[in-house]
Amino acid sequence: MKMHVRESALLVVDIQSGLLPVIEHEEQVRESAAWLLRLAGKLQVPVVVSEHFPEKIGQTVPELFELLPPAAERVRKTAFSAVRDGVLEGTAVGRAGQVIVAGTEAHVCVLQTVLDLLEAGKQVFVVAEAVGSRRAEDRLLALERMRQAGAVVVCREMVAFEWLERGGTDLFRDVLRTLIR
Repeated sequence: MKMHVRESALLVVDIQSGLLPVIEHEEQVRESAAWLLRLAGKLQVPVVVSEHFPEKIGQTVPELFELLPPAAERVRKTAFSAVRDGVLEGTAVGRAGQVIVAGTEAHVCVLQTVLDLLEAGKQVFVVAEAVGSRRAEDRLLALERMRQAGAVVVCREMVAFEWLERGGTDLFRDVLRTLIR
């Protein structure tokens, strides 16, 4: 199963100010999510960001919030799965056939959202370096469970090269220069 730019939406799950500081390898998660947001912006892939109880856990971290494209959709939720609350209905994620996922915590909100997206018939791609949990073991177990359930675990460069499909274009050169280096 290959990712296609026109069938995709990027879903950033709960990378919030009150949670990110306690995530194992939080800098990698933050930087990888920022990288994916920049890529989505360059390729005009729709973005949806979820926030779990933002009044208690805080909003999306400022470094990511600043990178959201103007058309990005923010949804607030109380269920661990963004699908359970119905907040993704009518969003770009609801319309997309493929959902590329980043976020925290891998073994809670990301896992439950991914399982529900799969159950809803979506093709789901989880970006390994862009998901995190407080404990490394929980992240690894979540990635394995998502893979067993049918999600495809990928790295961020897989997303870029599959979305781009070919080299030699101005867009490819721009992504290569600014993101892949």
